[in-house]
Amino acid sequence: MEKEELTPHVSEISRVLGNKVDEEQIWKELDTYLNLYRVSLETAKRSVVRKLGGDPNALTKGVQKPLAQLGPAEQSVDILAKVLSANRKEIELNGETKTIIFGLLADESATVPYTAWDADRFQFNRGDVVMVRNAYTKEWNGQPQLNLGTRATIESMDKDAVKLPEGMEAPSYSGGPTTCKVADLQEGMNSVSITVKVLFVDSRKLETPTGPKTVFSGMAADETGKVQFSAWHDFNLKKDDTVIIKGAYVKSWRGIPQLNFGERAEVGRAKVPLQGDDLAKPRRRSVPDIERVGGAVDALVAGVIVDIKKGSGLIFRCPQCNRLVQKGLCRLHGKVEGQPDLRIKAVLDDGLGALTAVLNKDMTERLVGINLEEALAQARDAMNPEVVREKVEERLLAKPVEMRGNVTSDEYGLMMIVTDAEIKVPEVRNEAAALLAEMEGAQ
Repeated sequence: MEKEELTPHVSEISRVLGNKVDEEQIWKELDTYLNLYRVSLETAKRSVVRKLGGDPNALTKGVQKPLAQLGPAEQSVDILAKVLSANRKEIELNGETKTIIFGLLADESATVPYTAWDADRFQFNRGDVVMVRNAYTKEWNGQPQLNLGTRATIESMDKDAVKLPEGMEAPSYSGGPTTCKVADLQEGMNSVSITVKVLFVDSRKLETPTGPKTVFSGMAADETGKVQFSAWHDFNLKKDDTVIIKGAYVKSWRGIPQLNFGERAEVGRAKVPLQGDDLAKPRRRSVPDIERVGGAVDALVAGVIVDIKKGSGLIFRCPQCNRLVQKGLCRLHGKVEGQPDLRIKAVLDDGLGALTAVLNKDMTERLVGINLEEALAQARDAMNPEVVREKVEERLLAKPVEMRGNVTSDEYGLMMIVTDAEIKVPEVRNEAAALLAEMEGAQ
């Protein structure tokens, strides 16, 4: 290993030895065990500590993990992360005043709140990249929070050691929550303040690492859209309540942002409730807008169908797992007798971006004007199931449509599971009148 790679391990050994041994001597001893005796790094570190009069058991034994894999009850964990914010605060602890540091850490996978319980021991600032060793986690607001206690250590790393995805960089903490709308919510946001109307709420019991918990889940909305939420505390939420939530955070499922808040959040009733039954209706969204936040619940997208993908029309599914059957074979169950079905996989372009739209049998029958029995008959007559796909193309290709559904995202892009769709027939008379008025105004 290069000297630079050994530097954090030399620092750790120096700490275990009470900083009483010169680091150059430690480096030489470590280099000897690694390159001459050819032992593992952990064995070399323990041997050097023992040789220089220290206790090898005092070496940290954390397991390095990405932030997204942290659980709520980790006992000894190492993480490599960038400091998004570092805020000092005085607290009363056991009758004494103590200064702590709190904020957000981030890596390529997620952001996580942290608390360093002894500000004098930890020297780092916003923008630093650090290796945190021997930390532990606890649950806070329903998500893991990283804690740096008496056994934790921090080592400064090269700033290029962590490369954050575009958009994950966060501003320094301002001392209060970030006020936003539903359409602005995206993965990794913390300390969110938002006003929404509760559309419905249900409760269910879950088993968590810290014991059974009741979670209150439902759907909420404002004038910009809808969001699924999970409350990890009983705030007595009722249908049609307009609530102001402070201290929420956002996680996502397949790209769809979801609002979460626990017992430390503040939830109050708004003096002026959000009005109108139309909050329960879907909101028109553009493809780039949805792509920016990762996904959407019950969104409307209007555009033109520019492609009907292979696998549309008449298909056959495995009777056991419902997967697509090709040439009589299911990828999971082998040779099966496929059950007929109708489906459309279309590319919808709104002029600013495109997404894949998936329509089930009922939607296909309604839009194309053909039912499953008719599709099977046409395929038998032509001895080719592709004739059904050709009919789908004839009916829908290049047609303006409006589609409604949940939009998820993965490495292949955005995908809408369509719950409703309508071919939009242009109102030629109105458009002609508007064009004429525009031309007359230009004269």
